[in-house]
Amino acid sequence: MPRVKVARKSTAIDMTAMCDVAFLLLTFFILTAKPKVEDPSKAEVPASSKEVTIPDDNVMTISIGQQNKIFLSFSGDDVRTETLKTMGEKYKVDFTPAELNRFSNTEVFGVPMSQLKQFLSTPSAQLKSFEQRGIPADTTITNELSDWIITARKADRALHSKDYHIAIKGDRKEQYPAINTVISILGHQKLFKFDLITSLRAAPKK
Repeated sequence: MPRVKVARKSTAIDMTAMCDVAFLLLTFFILTAKPKVEDPSKAEVPASSKEVTIPDDNVMTISIGQQNKIFLSFSGDDVRTETLKTMGEKYKVDFTPAELNRFSNTEVFGVPMSQLKQFLSTPSAQLKSFEQRGIPADTTITNELSDWIITARKADRALHSKDYHIAIKGDRKEQYPAINTVISILGHQKLFKFDLITSLRAAPKK
């Protein structure tokens, strides 16, 4: 009696559900990702053979760019909003809700308080050509940098019960007094632990 041959059927896998998930994930990452912000300080950091990773979250970075211009960056949209409100009250500058929202999305800035409203009203496409004069840090006249640092730290503690990780990014071509000014400001606030941002180079051969 001859054998009965069973017809072989190819296995079909429905990829519709997997494609839907892939496109949903892609859409999520596109909508939530933030573009890399160009560093307005243009600081060329010195090289170092030691590597210590700076955390991505809860960081405050003070950048000393060319011509001793000081720029500030600190994480937390809500912290930036509360910080600007407090700084506005201190310096008698009224900020609109639109300006507060714009500042909350501004990751790095380097302008004095007298120029901040003009900076926030400048369209994003024109910010590259906007001349940021740096945050004043003259301890004998107006030390806006010190006020920004302490106000942001207080807002961070109030909103998140955290203390910022401090990092200093200095241009390798600048003289030591420019860096020392920032270190002195931190010292007045009892901040003696911070990182210096450098580029990585090969360790010297022994």
